[in-house]
Amino acid sequence: MTTQQLTRPAAPARLANPPARTLALGLARARYEVRAYFRLGDTVFFTFLFPALLLTIFSTAFSEGTFGSPGNEVDAAQYYLPGMLAAGILLSGLQNLGVDIALERSDGTLKRLAGTPLPVTSYFLGKLGQVLVTGLLQAALLLALAAVVFRVPLPTDAAAWATFAWVFVLGVLTSAVLGIAISAVPRSGKSASAVIIPITLVLQFVSGVYLPFDQLPEWLQQVASVFPLKWFAQGMRSVFLPEEFAALEPSGEWDLGLVALVGAAWLVVGLVLTRLTFRWIRKDS
Repeated sequence: MTTQQLTRPAAPARLANPPARTLALGLARARYEVRAYFRLGDTVFFTFLFPALLLTIFSTAFSEGTFGSPGNEVDAAQYYLPGMLAAGILLSGLQNLGVDIALERSDGTLKRLAGTPLPVTSYFLGKLGQVLVTGLLQAALLLALAAVVFRVPLPTDAAAWATFAWVFVLGVLTSAVLGIAISAVPRSGKSASAVIIPITLVLQFVSGVYLPFDQLPEWLQQVASVFPLKWFAQGMRSVFLPEEFAALEPSGEWDLGLVALVGAAWLVVGLVLTRLTFRWIRKDS
């Protein structure tokens, strides 16, 4: 489906109900974005399959060890699952969209879209829809891998899954909006990966994804607490780890209220930055 095909609704529909037209175009754009995403092998590997690969590596490498205090231990697969779910959200949103939009700006795709009737809101809805769909599929893959291959016990109560749902949705929205905002930083498509991937990699190391957060220096914990990934990983730990593991958090609690507050704050920051910085064409191009 081409861009022109996506942006040719009937004239009466355009005039009678512009919001419905914008939404319809956004949904059509989301379908296009999802298909395009899965046609790119390197993107699928580094943003979709990468967390599953790392979960497999960590679960296998530390299969003889346990995490937690005596009497409250869990195996490596259960311990690393929450972090990989949070990292997957970051990769699908911030990293994928940041690099993808920078490439589209560099190769002229955004310039061509600017010459079509496609509203910028529909373009954003398409990107958000793609991240939501791919993020859901990725989370399902991680949960299936953990439960079937590594025998990780999944929550059985509705409250835990409700927490998972709102942390996941808030994480997807925040990461996607920040990805759109950060796409303005690289000066070219060629430099996008070199600029954005190191940022996401550092955030994963300091936010309790690869290293136990309680074992990081206190100053590094405080730095990581400024950014949303630490809080999304903490929210995921509250779902998949025993309640006793809350004692390992800096405050000794899961602090789900702060998870929501910090995530929402970064969502607002991302929206403001996107409004201020997004252009179909760079001003200095």
